[in-house]
Amino acid sequence: MKLLLISANRERDPYPVFPIGLACLAGPLAAAGHGMTVLDLCFESDPPQAISAALAEQQPDAVVISLRNLDNVTWPGTRSYLDGVRDIVTLVHGRAVAIIGGSGFSLMPVEVLAAVGADYGVAGEGEHVLPRLLDCLETGGDPSLLPGVVVSGRPGFIPPLPVESFGTPDRTLFDVARYYREGGMANVQTKRGCPFGCIYCTYPLLEGRSMRLRPIAEIIAEIRALVDDFGVSYLYFVDDIFNYPPDFASQLCRAMTMAKLPVNWSAFINPDFITAELMDDMLAAGCDAVEFGSDSGSPLMLKNMRKSFSVEDLRKASHLCTELGLDFAHYMLFGGPGETRATILETFDLMDEVKPTAVIAMTGIRIYPHTALYRTAIDEGLIQESTSLLEPVFYISPLIRDGFADLITSEAMKRRNWIAPGLEINASSAMLDAIRMFKVKGPLWKMIKGLGRSHHRPLS
Repeated sequence: MKLLLISANRERDPYPVFPIGLACLAGPLAAAGHGMTVLDLCFESDPPQAISAALAEQQPDAVVISLRNLDNVTWPGTRSYLDGVRDIVTLVHGRAVAIIGGSGFSLMPVEVLAAVGADYGVAGEGEHVLPRLLDCLETGGDPSLLPGVVVSGRPGFIPPLPVESFGTPDRTLFDVARYYREGGMANVQTKRGCPFGCIYCTYPLLEGRSMRLRPIAEIIAEIRALVDDFGVSYLYFVDDIFNYPPDFASQLCRAMTMAKLPVNWSAFINPDFITAELMDDMLAAGCDAVEFGSDSGSPLMLKNMRKSFSVEDLRKASHLCTELGLDFAHYMLFGGPGETRATILETFDLMDEVKPTAVIAMTGIRIYPHTALYRTAIDEGLIQESTSLLEPVFYISPLIRDGFADLITSEAMKRRNWIAPGLEINASSAMLDAIRMFKVKGPLWKMIKGLGRSHHRPLS
């Protein structure tokens, strides 16, 4: 079949993100004999015109739309992306079959399909099932018999099956150079799956709890191609947790060092699996910054969020980064079950103690179906079973809801190294655009060291 692949993501804060999921589909689709072109809406100034032009020029049999996120997952400055996807489907109708997939779609497949009006949806990983769906459409088979395929007008679907392995994304159809130029890094995925149990997290729902590791030689070859073919010198490992399993992380770092890859990089890491030896391997391989998914500096809140580590683990990992001269950031999620003024202040106190390069504070926690937080929100009467979560609904502890934003704002503004995207503290779109003018490579939060004082633009 003749396909038009559309990346629907237009979010550019804090930087444009290369559509690695859609790139992973290109290889299997080509191997199945399908011809394809890509329309990436991230850089289009007039998306409807670009879509109409692509449909007229390509005349595809099917349009595959990738939805990375439902919204920007930021409170109170929320932005939903569903209207934009609905507009895409409206333009496609009558001209081609509309198929939607991606991680955003997979969070609520039946609901999203009905909301945007596409003909079919692919929940979960699409490398195997999407070619089978297209084969069904060509041969007259029944798509509803395929795991993960949602059919318009039908209430349910067979649950998706995780792929046993996944390969190197085919980036040749995309403008890698522009993503690197404007985003300051290239993304690489080394594994899928998450065995941990954070109450809000959708990774286990999207990728399963069993981890599937890519062959290290394949990862090294992908990085080499990014360097040689696209001039990339900075990477971001998009794995949920880079340093788990620890042995795999060490082996990868040592292989990168042996290959003498001329890159620097950063990644999300878990403080529970950090050792001096692993950090030495990471630095030798070019790591110059790490990000901790810490969530809180309060022992009570770490327990309530079902984190795998303790406050002492956060201290030790932070002190190790400081000793090594490594930039590091802690990501915090304020407002979870049991959050109070006292637990919030505990977090601020811990961050004052460990002195990270930056603290990125998210206020409120987006509620998704099938998570432990979803059940808590129902039990507490915040939502009902019938509540639509297509538009963002955030959990904020009833114990702190009144004055919640004011408390975070007042405390963050006392400190130079805090960033609160939802409250626009050191993170407005205008500020991020200004930083990008300097062609920064790597995480933008590293630039916070140059701020003279905190900046706040109150939300209108």
